[in-house]
Amino acid sequence: MRLILVRHGQSPSNVAHLLDTAAPGPGLTDLGAVQATVLPLELADEGVDAIFASSLARAQLTAGPLARALGLTVHVRPGLREVAAGDLEMRGDALSVKQYLSTVFGWPDGDLGGRIPGGESGAEVLERFDQVVAEVATGGRTVAVFSHGAMIRVWTAARAHNVDAIFAATHALANAGVVVLEGDLVTGWHVVSWTGAVVEAVDPAPTDPGPS
Repeated sequence: MRLILVRHGQSPSNVAHLLDTAAPGPGLTDLGAVQATVLPLELADEGVDAIFASSLARAQLTAGPLARALGLTVHVRPGLREVAAGDLEMRGDALSVKQYLSTVFGWPDGDLGGRIPGGESGAEVLERFDQVVAEVATGGRTVAVFSHGAMIRVWTAARAHNVDAIFAATHALANAGVVVLEGDLVTGWHVVSWTGAVVEAVDPAPTDPGPS
């Protein structure tokens, strides 16, 4: 199947650079609303046949124009929400943002027990997103999933064969940015494109030649 992960359009907290992750959260700025209206054109050739969005208002508002254009219902799932900032909620200082990002990008590297103070562990975050993917991942479907920047980057780094934590940490996902994956629950996932750029397969690890 084809899994299209879409970050929500710009919100007021994005403009203010705040760690705003609580529900229901803010809506969209005027620019964010425009970004949402462009998505039906951007995804017109994808053949989307189902739409899911997080429980946060900005994700649902971003999904709305595509749903209306295709005559589809937006299915809301709390498991798609942003990685909770916990005690860092609504902070925007450099140290708080660094702590948040260093924690979440440590998860794909194997530190799933790492936890943002007052927030979620990596295992908890990936499990809730995995549950939604398991629900939508049926053969032959093309599903658009409207979620959030950190959530999309972390889950993709943890679950895709050809993207790792370094890639996700160094490749930003702008508002209304799109990550396209293909695969299934048995063979796994690979990233086809990241914000329009083709993602190549990871080179296989070199074989140990043994002692020379």
